[in-house]
Amino acid sequence: MKPAGAAAFLAGLVIMTGFVDAETRVSLLSFDDLEGWQADDHAAAFETFQNTCLDMDDPDWRAVCAYATSRPDPKAFFELLFRPVLIEDGDPMIFTGYFEPELTGSRVQTARFKYPIYAMPPEARDTKLWYSRRQILEGSMMQDRGLEIAWVDDPVELFFLQIQGSGRVNLPDGEKLRVGYAGANGHGYRSIGAELVRRGTYDPHQVSAEVIKNWVRRNPAEGRELLFHNASFVFFREVSEVPADKGPLGAMNRSVTPMRTIAVDPKHTPLGAPVWIEKAGQSPIRRLMIAQDTGSAIKGAQRADIFFGTGKEAGRAAGKLKDPGRMVVLLPIQRAYAMAPEDGL
Repeated sequence: MKPAGAAAFLAGLVIMTGFVDAETRVSLLSFDDLEGWQADDHAAAFETFQNTCLDMDDPDWRAVCAYATSRPDPKAFFELLFRPVLIEDGDPMIFTGYFEPELTGSRVQTARFKYPIYAMPPEARDTKLWYSRRQILEGSMMQDRGLEIAWVDDPVELFFLQIQGSGRVNLPDGEKLRVGYAGANGHGYRSIGAELVRRGTYDPHQVSAEVIKNWVRRNPAEGRELLFHNASFVFFREVSEVPADKGPLGAMNRSVTPMRTIAVDPKHTPLGAPVWIEKAGQSPIRRLMIAQDTGSAIKGAQRADIFFGTGKEAGRAAGKLKDPGRMVVLLPIQRAYAMAPEDGL
């Protein structure tokens, strides 16, 4: 169904993104335009898509999700009910990676385990801007309140746990405690990797999570100050409802899937939508992923964070990733046509 003129196009943008930006450009593509589409494992993408599809409340999505329950051929399902839509805002595409860290810790404080993972104080929920990272860690506002979920043995790993937003803590008795994002203090995220580059410590191509961790550990006093450069502070909650063999909860409150889930900016990409990934770089990726998560650093129409899984190996792979390419959102046919400019059909 083709809408009439620019008014319908702008209406489609409002429905899709919640705002209209003069820099936003929408192009309707075909599946033949997607490099590597024929070779992908569409069944794996379809399984991930089903994990969150029924949670989507928009009428267009409810229709396709209802059909998904009939167990159609996965590739035919996507090709029949969706159209690829390229959404651009003028900024170049950047792919990065994220993972679920594993830390070593305890439910009780000890001489070894002395760095707390905090639950969110009630008063922090009632204000847009609460205390900074430095004030929280050097002040007394968190003391003697029972807000500690667990204690870990490494403040650097704890800092990166906050960047990832979820993780697992290996306890002394073999139990695994999973924690998930509960909220933040309202301060904007500031990259400590970018700060090291600004200082001239490293060139941009040298910076990775492991490089940063090693630098902080080699320079404990300066490293502590470097971590305070990021005033943002994340609070957690215990996520006991997710089995250890499943991925952490994403923004849709469902487990995310390694190499099939991406974090996106929901102002441009609907949560739950299939997204075709064409990542360039040393290890190209051509596959269908599902937008099931968000992140404070993920802003823009061409910006995505790929979920690599749990543990150190996943962390090393995710920490190295910063590549160009493009992402194409698959939208239900009527939604796609509503967004497409008249001369693009």
